[in-house]
Amino acid sequence: MQILTPPGIRDLRKYRRENLAGDVIAGVLVAALAIPQALGYSVVAGVPVQVGLYTLPPALLAYALFGSSRVLFVGPVSTISVLSGSLVRQLSGGDAAKAVELTASITLVAGVVLLAAGLMRLGWVANFLSEPIVTGFVTGLVILIIVGEVPGLLGLDPPQGALITRLMKIAAEIGQAHVLTALIGLAALVVIFGGSALAPRVPWSLVALVLGVVGSHVWHLGERGVRVVGSIPSGLPVPSIPIPDPSLWSDLLTGGIAVAGVGIAEGLAAARTFSSSSKRVEDNTELVGNGLADLASALFGGIAVAGSLSKTAANSRAGAKTQLSGVVSALMVVAVLVFATGLLTALPKVILSAIVVHAVWGLLRPALFKRYAFVRRDDLVAAVVAVVAVLALGPLYGLLAAIGQSLLGLIFRTMQVDIDEMGRVRGEKAAWGAIANDPQRKVVRGVCVLRPDGPLFWANAGSVVGRIEAYVEAREDTAVLVLDLEATNQMDTTSANQLDKLIIDLRERGITVMLVRVFTSVREILERAGVMEQLAEDQIWHSISAAVKAAKPMVGDWFELDEELSDDASEVVESHPSD
Repeated sequence: MQILTPPGIRDLRKYRRENLAGDVIAGVLVAALAIPQALGYSVVAGVPVQVGLYTLPPALLAYALFGSSRVLFVGPVSTISVLSGSLVRQLSGGDAAKAVELTASITLVAGVVLLAAGLMRLGWVANFLSEPIVTGFVTGLVILIIVGEVPGLLGLDPPQGALITRLMKIAAEIGQAHVLTALIGLAALVVIFGGSALAPRVPWSLVALVLGVVGSHVWHLGERGVRVVGSIPSGLPVPSIPIPDPSLWSDLLTGGIAVAGVGIAEGLAAARTFSSSSKRVEDNTELVGNGLADLASALFGGIAVAGSLSKTAANSRAGAKTQLSGVVSALMVVAVLVFATGLLTALPKVILSAIVVHAVWGLLRPALFKRYAFVRRDDLVAAVVAVVAVLALGPLYGLLAAIGQSLLGLIFRTMQVDIDEMGRVRGEKAAWGAIANDPQRKVVRGVCVLRPDGPLFWANAGSVVGRIEAYVEAREDTAVLVLDLEATNQMDTTSANQLDKLIIDLRERGITVMLVRVFTSVREILERAGVMEQLAEDQIWHSISAAVKAAKPMVGDWFELDEELSDDASEVVESHPSD
């Protein structure tokens, strides 16, 4: 039995010393970005701020060992935090300890799902959701996150309920905003946004955090009505497996699957963006790496993680070459947990709200919506529907609606199989092609040559066969139907039965059906379904030209050619052997 060596161990065995400085510097710099955001995303996820810090070390170490990307940075991200938080708030009833337990349970489920998918080599599933739908889903989440942070920026209690309800409550209570908190929030936003615009490589979120802590100690902000983080336990908790109330298992399973799906889609996008030709990302290995990162996080009561595009970009820019940078970041977080938690007790919560708003703001990409409108309006509709679904139904059901929309869109597009009527060009040897692409191509009287331009399956078979019949009926002189299956590389039982029925119906009307350029896989389906029993040897051909030539005796006086037809497959444009 072969024992597979984790990618991280393989890299360590051939580690190059010249990469050490870049990895260490990158690890320190990215930790400076990740720590403030982890604190903020904890609030979004509905758990105490330290949970975000508990998440980072085990997740980073697990991914460093088992992930395929050498520069990807994993940790809490906005999309997963709000997904997890929306469910946790519903189920926890405001109990902080229960919220931590439920969050860890969701993380555990997500880890198991991703690990199982990776081991079963289901990495291709991550490509299922279309880009417009993902864009719309993320946009909806960003809007929800920003609206959710507005009360924190104003020093108000966060309202509950649907988006419209929360907006109305915020508007009604805005006169009760805590002025000092609002001023601190405004100052934090100016520092982070303004600083990032002027010096993008400086960790301005950390700068705002440090300024907030110092200012809170100097001016005793907690005693002046500004809400502060409060006591944070030092060190990491003892690892344990979360065991939630069995009555909640179905909800947690649904939430965990949703978190896993969004997490791996976001993580793979980041990993692929920063992959290289020599270090390509392997989808199934990514599933395993992300799954184990989630499982490691769950053992410490942490939030589910994913690859972060912004922090991965910072990691790469800082000179990271291997996952040693992630290990360094993990050690930095542990150092903060052991030595610096006491300093964070005075941190104003409004600073965390400002950090979260800045972190998610960059995910708003209105230019993409403009592009969708320009390239294909259906993509714009899909993106807008996804936004509305998230805003109207919430993150979890909005995601399910987006997936449903993606499924319906896939089925609809697959159903739209074009049928090309084929013709010939005078003076060219057997140059058969779609008449729609070249009006000079002419049909052969008595012979209708059609090519379905796509696979046939249960959802489109009836429609395609119906349109083929319509073509034949429109050509009153048709004695032979030549059906070119070159573009039909897939077929199922339903489509095979529909084709069988077509052959029988046309035969009863005196029309012979010939099949041309049949893929071996399609031929096997047709044989198993008994369709081939309906056809004689002279009804299956390797080229359109050969089939049309064989049709001459069946057509009689209707048969008109402007030149001799060749049955040589080498002379046929757009052809391949049928077997």
